[in-house]
Amino acid sequence: MFHSKDHKQKNLIDPWAYLGPKRRKMVEESWSGLFRKEILPELPVDALREYYHTSDGRPTKELSSMIGLMILQQMHDLTDEQAVEQFCCNLQWHYALDITDESDKSSYVSLRTLWTMRDQLTEKGLYKVLFDTVARKLAEVFKVDLAKQRIDSVHIQSNMRHLGRISLFVTTIKKFLANLKRHRPGLFEALNEDLKDKYLKKKQEAVFALVKPSQSHGTLGQLAKDVFFLVERFSSVQGVARMNSFKLLVRLFQDQCIVEEHDGEEIPVAKPNKDVPSDSLQNPSDPDAGYCGHKGQGFQVQIMETYDPDSSEDSFSLITHVDVEPAHRSDANALLPAIESATENNMAPEELLADSLYGGDDNCEKAKNDHGVDVISPAMGTTGKGLSLDDFTLDASGKITACPEGRSPVRVRYKKQFNAAFGLGDCRGCPQHERCPVKPGKKAAYLRYSKKHVRLSRRRIQEQTVEFRDKYRFRAGVEATMSEYDRRTGVKKLRVRGLEAVSFAAFLKATGLNIRRAAASGMLKYPAETPFLGQICTPLSLVVHLAERFKSRFEKITNWINKNWTVRSAYLKMAA
Repeated sequence: MFHSKDHKQKNLIDPWAYLGPKRRKMVEESWSGLFRKEILPELPVDALREYYHTSDGRPTKELSSMIGLMILQQMHDLTDEQAVEQFCCNLQWHYALDITDESDKSSYVSLRTLWTMRDQLTEKGLYKVLFDTVARKLAEVFKVDLAKQRIDSVHIQSNMRHLGRISLFVTTIKKFLANLKRHRPGLFEALNEDLKDKYLKKKQEAVFALVKPSQSHGTLGQLAKDVFFLVERFSSVQGVARMNSFKLLVRLFQDQCIVEEHDGEEIPVAKPNKDVPSDSLQNPSDPDAGYCGHKGQGFQVQIMETYDPDSSEDSFSLITHVDVEPAHRSDANALLPAIESATENNMAPEELLADSLYGGDDNCEKAKNDHGVDVISPAMGTTGKGLSLDDFTLDASGKITACPEGRSPVRVRYKKQFNAAFGLGDCRGCPQHERCPVKPGKKAAYLRYSKKHVRLSRRRIQEQTVEFRDKYRFRAGVEATMSEYDRRTGVKKLRVRGLEAVSFAAFLKATGLNIRRAAASGMLKYPAETPFLGQICTPLSLVVHLAERFKSRFEKITNWINKNWTVRSAYLKMAA
């Protein structure tokens, strides 16, 4: 049965009066005070209603506290067992989650309940809703200036082993054969004994670990033949073709192997390393992971946050956007989705700092024209040793008015692109002739360029100004965020595998980091909490607190009275 408290409703009697003024002040000024007063009432518990009946069945644990438990676990980088222990015994957690009594009904949670709650939040992608809800609330409460933001990505690893190509083949084949043996023993027994022994016997499997680098190509060739044989053998067997381990085997072959014809015979061979795609299978235990040539196997998290150029002591950087993707994805494709996501969440920037991978010309133009966001980023590429369009003088429309030597073009036309024509005599005697991009033609010397070239040229010129450097220097601050994100939450080495589980952890860890930063800023000072009945209720609140400790006894008495009243009523009805 669905069970959730209204945490916006004030207490008639202060349940925390027993803490005393010093301990009360300590929890109020920590993250737990912020969490209880601002975050807990906003948690989207209604999104879980579909999992529970409104009136039938045993009541659930209080769902706001359970969702809060998910955030606090990732915020403190705890294992499941550690999170359960903190939920049951930690006073600061009880204050944050508004657990006002010490009965097992309120203050105890089992591992199974924790796992169930995580599955429900992951299944519906509610971790994204949680992040957005908390970020919006913190931006509102702390009046965060969203105009200036910056974006970058950080590489993270799931709980998977890093495999070389030989180990990848062996592990994937072994996984398939083990599943085939478990689910289709008849088909497994029909396979060649040498093939089964090679991958399932420990002594034989260890042989692959002793392969010399000079022999690796030949070993990969033999492994490719084994994979090809298994794919061909079972691709038409319906029950086997639907097995996940077989699908991984097929993906491995498509990523790592090709079939060549020799004398009319098809022979599978392993691809050269350079031909293996970056989105290929990295480990059968985590098929969602990708590969980055710079950072390795795993995933990457896109982070966008606010920043304060004035760097006042009370301000803090609020993370406004998080996204998780395989490591092979390019940052160039992450900018516009980040801006769109922030816009939908009413947290879009006016000015966004990014490195050169994000700041391609197409991205900058779409961000400006479609979303009104100015992307400040260095232009990609270099101009080389010779002259470039940067050295020419252009008017406001992009037409060349003078070359580096001060000579004006004969004419400049525009039709899909600019075409500037210079006199042949001027160019032949020019001392910059060898370095100049203007090329001689039959009637004149020409320089052809597009509007994109003009925009990039102006950006490169702008990059040399003091104004650009003064703005762009704040982009480096996002690197400190990535470091804090890892140090406080352990995001770079997670305990889980798979894109959904990794996303769950990354989003909630970013949520926890936002809460920590907001609490540490000291910007929000809460007045002393006064119960509804005022200070005269303080002695009475102590009595109520003691009564809560014996609540189970009162419940037994109440149940006994109700039971007997039901029996008595039934007897009177029968007598009538």
